[in-house]
Amino acid sequence: MQLNKVHSVRTLALVARDLGRDEDWLADLALDMEPEDGLIWVYDPQHEDGTMAFTDFGVENLLNLIDIHRNRTK
Repeated sequence: MQLNKVHSVRTLALVARDLGRDEDWLADLALDMEPEDGLIWVYDPQHEDGTMAFTDFGVENLLNLIDIHRNRTK
């Protein structure tokens, strides 16, 4: 039996605030991420369409995507 080792996630809004980045821009970068990349969707009454959330591994992957984007635009 596999146990889920994720004990917490951070929403896109929190990650954007912590990184000092635009939330919409980060969402665009993260669109191709999958659950195995550390991206999950969280649903609640205020976000019936879902909101992105990231595990610690997901935040690391998002930072890698930011670096890749930065290197492409140089």
